[in-house]
Amino acid sequence: MNSKDPVALAQALIRCPSVTPKDAGALGVVEAALTPLGFSCHRLAFEEPGTDRIENLYARCGTGAPLLCFAGHTDVVPPGAAELWRHDPFGAEIKGGVLYGRGAADMKSAIAAFIAAAARHLAKAPRSSIALIITGDEEGEAVNGTRKVLDWLKEKGERIDHCIVGEPSSVAAVGDTIKIGRRGSLNVRVRVKGTQGHVAYPDKARNPVPALAALAARLSGLTLDKGSAHFGPSTLAFTSIDTGNAATNVIPAEARGHFNIRFNDLHSAESLMALLEKEAKDVAEHRGCTILLEPQLSGTSFVTRPGPFLDLVSKAAESVTGRVPELSTGGGTSDARFIKDHCPVVELGLAGATMHQADENVPIADIGKLTDLYAALLDAYFANPPQ
Repeated sequence: MNSKDPVALAQALIRCPSVTPKDAGALGVVEAALTPLGFSCHRLAFEEPGTDRIENLYARCGTGAPLLCFAGHTDVVPPGAAELWRHDPFGAEIKGGVLYGRGAADMKSAIAAFIAAAARHLAKAPRSSIALIITGDEEGEAVNGTRKVLDWLKEKGERIDHCIVGEPSSVAAVGDTIKIGRRGSLNVRVRVKGTQGHVAYPDKARNPVPALAALAARLSGLTLDKGSAHFGPSTLAFTSIDTGNAATNVIPAEARGHFNIRFNDLHSAESLMALLEKEAKDVAEHRGCTILLEPQLSGTSFVTRPGPFLDLVSKAAESVTGRVPELSTGGGTSDARFIKDHCPVVELGLAGATMHQADENVPIADIGKLTDLYAALLDAYFANPPQ
């Protein structure tokens, strides 16, 4: 495996059908590319009851400080219907200067680019301490991946100083955007309990459907905030309302719903749940039903504030692209939500216009530019490590 050729590496990774939770040989490709560069590779498998067993990789070159880490994932979402693809989703075809395949944008090409950049840097500065955390469940439950690897590192006394996550953070061109944080994500299941009855005698029942509808309207109309210094306004969106009732002449005993809140740094899960419980209580008392809220926190909001590390990353991007990158906290969640508890972290990768789509693709030139950007970042980081 040629560790210095990011395109060939990306092709080799794409040809591994590593749909979560399957590894399908993807980590083996990474390990084969890193070992000749002097990385010590540790394959780490984790499993919890009721969850999939996930293969992960931690690789480190160098023993000193500071330690700069790259984090990414080799798992991908399913390709979907084959007829929607013009190119084999796992064929890694190159047509017209564009690489096609599942994971091309999200995010196997970024992993390949960082490995090639590390090879280039280590040829000049072999004593630099560089690590990679590559997980296999970022697109899944994210239970047995990055979080568990970080726990393993903590037990080993391994300290990461700064981290770059290779998610497709750019918008229109490589390096035009750096993600410096993410909103929190709170999922809430709603159960409204009433009393079952015949539709011809609604006075003898307590219908939970109008209560759930009223709650959905009330919560959807809330203005949670107007945004903060680094984030836009928090949002609440209902994604499901259902009774599971196939009968047309029966008032159901229970109605269920689901909504998600993407929240900024003005809130915590606790403060949001206090607000939601108050709103639910008011509706329940007015409608004569019982309302239960079951929260599941996917991640809290965080931001890497301006400082030497962020300045270094921004200047490295500008030196390669010729433009000052935008600093953003938009988008969904990523494994950066786990890493931020261990060290400063930013996300810097390819443009994500085709991620998760049929015929997912990335221009070959973009892979080369991202490799140049990562190489410039590595050189700058170890030439003058940020404090």
